[in-house]
Amino acid sequence: MSLSIRAATYSDIALIGQFIRDLAAYEKLAHAVRFDEAVMAQKLFGPRPYAEVLIGEIDNVAEGFALFFHNFSTFEGRPGIYLEDLFVRPDARGSGLGKALLGRLAALAVERDCARLEWSVLDWNTPAIDFYKALGATPMDEWTVYRVDGDALTDLAAHSI
Repeated sequence: MSLSIRAATYSDIALIGQFIRDLAAYEKLAHAVRFDEAVMAQKLFGPRPYAEVLIGEIDNVAEGFALFFHNFSTFEGRPGIYLEDLFVRPDARGSGLGKALLGRLAALAVERDCARLEWSVLDWNTPAIDFYKALGATPMDEWTVYRVDGDALTDLAAHSI
């Protein structure tokens, strides 16, 4: 068995879309998927990319992906990498591909002088939590994620000066 990690290209957009739909189904969030592949392709591979994608392969077959982008830590005064999505197809779990994807992200963080690599995980996803802890990840239990989207985002934007 041969594992490899490569940067995604524009031609991978349908594959990326399928990985996202598969992840959403696993997370019981398929109803929340609303992306348009053409728009996402523009946002990932256009003149101003907002995120990057790694494709994980086993014997040259795409079996997982990681979608990530840079954030910035004011306390550290340095960038970080935020992992938005990590997914490995169920039949490929246990192969080491998830660890290889995270390892490549960690290597990118080191190469890019980032202070940290971070992500969120659903609190019920015990297999993922156990996996992350085994890699040395630390839960940030004292932090709560907040989000503004949809009408609330539009309403808040109306207060811009």
